[in-house]
Amino acid sequence: MNFLLMNTAQQGGTSQGSPITMIVIMVALFGAMYFMMIRPQKKKQQEEQSMRDNIQVGDEITTIGGIMGRVVTVKEDSLIIETGADRNKMKIARWAVSQNNTANEKAEAERQAAKEAAEAEKKAKLDAAAEEGKAKRKKSKKNKDDTFDE
Repeated sequence: MNFLLMNTAQQGGTSQGSPITMIVIMVALFGAMYFMMIRPQKKKQQEEQSMRDNIQVGDEITTIGGIMGRVVTVKEDSLIIETGADRNKMKIARWAVSQNNTANEKAEAERQAAKEAAEAEKKAKLDAAAEEGKAKRKKSKKNKDDTFDE
């Protein structure tokens, strides 16, 4: 114990780590930051760009300003949408699209259909298991009756 205290006193009370250790720690921190912050943001941007590229005539969209309308014309870098009951037409930039409501509705309908199919499959399995259980009980009851008859 005294040896450790003397060794620390001789070094001036501070211990310095290897510079390689510091570099490894810094690289690990930057790697963690990349996977926790930058990568998910890039993935979200790619999904948004894909959504904007797949807009078709007739889709219901919402702009970043909250304007909702139906796409009438699709051009390379702009869209023309109809808004409201009086069918006003507006030209907007493609980057100003926030949501494609038609695609969201289709995705929601697909999720709902998959959920209903899973529930129907689960119910069918439960019904089959119940029928199998009834058949086993009937068979065991019949076997018991046969043993009493002898």
